[in-house]
Amino acid sequence: MSSTYTGLGVQLMTTGEKAGTWGTLTNTNWNIIEQIAGGYTTQAITSTPTTLAVSDGSAGATLAHRVIELTGSIGEATIVTIPLDVQTFYIIKNASSGAYTVQFKYVTGSGSSVTWAAADKGTKLIYATANDVTNPDIVDVGMTTLTGTETLTNKTLTSPAIGTSILDTGGNELFLLTATGSAVNQLTYANAAADTNPSFTATGDSTNIGINFVPKGSGAVQAAGSDLATVGKAIAMAMVFG
Repeated sequence: MSSTYTGLGVQLMTTGEKAGTWGTLTNTNWNIIEQIAGGYTTQAITSTPTTLAVSDGSAGATLAHRVIELTGSIGEATIVTIPLDVQTFYIIKNASSGAYTVQFKYVTGSGSSVTWAAADKGTKLIYATANDVTNPDIVDVGMTTLTGTETLTNKTLTSPAIGTSILDTGGNELFLLTATGSAVNQLTYANAAADTNPSFTATGDSTNIGINFVPKGSGAVQAAGSDLATVGKAIAMAMVFG
């Protein structure tokens, strides 16, 4: 009986076979297993589909590596495929250039697949199930590195570190943020229940903290459309003259 091979190319030798070559073949198997366990490789995806094929009894096949970095310049939506019987998990980074989607899927069938959006150049943790002979699924675990422009819906951000600005949906500056080294004081915004007022409050380690609103040039700080300086003068006059 001849050798058989696993879905990732490991050779399964039968008793009494390959006399005198077991040492070499076994070492090759160990090399394949090592790259499956933790190997890293790159794969250019300049054409679609890019087919990742098994290399039976030979080390080096892209699909038999744990970590795969997809590279190359793509000019269209690109598909990367693996054989139907591959059962493993991958850490895959989309390092291709070009604003097009990249889809990772089984070579045929209607099972689920994983797709990087056109602007997504991040890393995904995914697993190939081989859970069906004709329609197996590839699943995105959801642990991704966001490096492109992403839309987060219904996500809770706990103590996020925000850069130097917050932009509106048109990409225009809405708030600019300036970091102060060793800052201990800050603004706290609180919403409010019915019929009560939300508030901005100066908080922090210092005992007495003011809030500065600084207009630019000859501009004025306003409340409800009125210049606060003018309002203040009117109040002072009313207090003096009753």
